[in-house]
Amino acid sequence: MLSTALAQVDSDEADLGFKEIELFTEVLETIRQGYVDEDKVSYERLINSALAGMLADLDPHCQFMQPKVFDQLKRHTDSTYDGIGVTISTKNDSLTIVTAREDGPAARAGVLPGDHIMKINDKLTEDVGISEAVNMLKGKPGEAIKLTIRRPATQKLHEYEMKREVIKQSSVKDVRILNPELTKPYRMGYARILQFSEPTATELADALDKLEQEGMDAFVLDMRNNPGGLLNSAIDVCGEFVKAGTVVLTTEGKPGSGQIKVFRTSAKNKRRERDYPLAVLLNHSSASGAEVVGGALQDLKRCIVVGETSFGKGSVQSILPIGDGKAIRMTTAKYYTPSSHRTIHENGVIPNIVATLTPAQEQDLIRWFSRDTMSPAQRKEAEKFRDPQVVRAIDAMKGALVYSKFGEENKAAPAPAPAPEKEEEKIESAEEGE
Repeated sequence: MLSTALAQVDSDEADLGFKEIELFTEVLETIRQGYVDEDKVSYERLINSALAGMLADLDPHCQFMQPKVFDQLKRHTDSTYDGIGVTISTKNDSLTIVTAREDGPAARAGVLPGDHIMKINDKLTEDVGISEAVNMLKGKPGEAIKLTIRRPATQKLHEYEMKREVIKQSSVKDVRILNPELTKPYRMGYARILQFSEPTATELADALDKLEQEGMDAFVLDMRNNPGGLLNSAIDVCGEFVKAGTVVLTTEGKPGSGQIKVFRTSAKNKRRERDYPLAVLLNHSSASGAEVVGGALQDLKRCIVVGETSFGKGSVQSILPIGDGKAIRMTTAKYYTPSSHRTIHENGVIPNIVATLTPAQEQDLIRWFSRDTMSPAQRKEAEKFRDPQVVRAIDAMKGALVYSKFGEENKAAPAPAPAPEKEEEKIESAEEGE
């Protein structure tokens, strides 16, 4: 009986599918026969448009890719690319700047993470998909481009002109011991991960080795404005701070599909255990791989996350070639943190310690990140910035160091030898303990 009922359901769904395909074919032929501009109604053009709309309607990270876009994607992990130095996504139905590289043309012009792109050159972006927008933003070095953006914090429109450049994709930056005046009586290390690429984990390990040699007691890992990158690299970064073999992430596909993948840290490239207190800085533009690292280490109680709720891009996209140099990018799984099984997608990583920046402070932060590209006078001015989120992280690490030192002292201290007592004193002591 049950098998008969299931067969009937499958048959009904198949009939429904054929009915909808028949509707699609009817509309396709009606357009071809009646649309006024004949050069716009080739089968290839209409079906490509239908595929693009179909994928875009699923979520902002799905897309239909023409050969040019697919070819660009295959070269995405190269060390350089031509463009203006931004990462974009769709959020709240707006084409949004996720990150603006501080050494890129967009950031130097004044574009900030979180800005909504209203126009690219003179074309409104209301109906522009991500793949088309990426094509419009990239181009030959030296070519001019104009962006019209709306800044959510002020709701003001801004127009910026810039020229495309060859963008070099660096990874770990600003490795240093923080100002002793802020961290005393401790020495705290600091480094930023701009994105996750092949050498990121090795670069971070080198940075940690250097800071440890300088007497580092605690470490602040800054992943603000980090758009993500290679997932395996993010897993390896987690491995610097937890034991080899630790589960740091699971990805799960369509319910009932059985597509569950578990990611563990590896001992392959691990140099030593790094047990000192750790703070991770995240903000609204920390996405994907940055959320994997922050969410995993927070979930495992290995770090304190300081800053703002992250972007909420915690899904896996599979690239599926479909012939003729074209491909589709489709969301096939979501990220889940290792122990509490929280989904990152559309939720983000919520910080343990909330520390927000005003719009003016965000601009000061971008200028501080960009100080290496400034004149000496501009750099001196930028370095006056006192970063509230770093200050909160320092305070958190001071507390962690005090707590860990107290625990170590108690653990190391031998138990006091019991003093000779009279029987009456023992009884009195027991009564007080009650």
